[in-house]
Amino acid sequence: MSKKFFSKVYNLVSKIPQGKVATYGQIAAMLGEPKSARIVGWAMRSAPDNLHLPCHRVVNKSGGLSPDYVFGSSEFQRFLLESEGIIFRNDGRIDMEKCLWDGKS
Repeated sequence: MSKKFFSKVYNLVSKIPQGKVATYGQIAAMLGEPKSARIVGWAMRSAPDNLHLPCHRVVNKSGGLSPDYVFGSSEFQRFLLESEGIIFRNDGRIDMEKCLWDGKS
């Protein structure tokens, strides 16, 4: 994928509001590349710090956190999400029914 795709990923991720999460696959699909979830992950891993993106709001499709969250541990990612009101289920996954971003707000 091109730098242009990464830029589109960054633009979309910047719009995820507090209290909501999006999945790698959801972002890829919203950008017209439904089979590019892994590339969205690479974009997140490569995100320049100066963009101040809410990368912690991007999670896997089942509401799980990345064990190798690039900006800290998965525990730190969970801390950030909980501080924004994200609800976790007893199994440690995000309640996607309540917290998944609709892409509109």
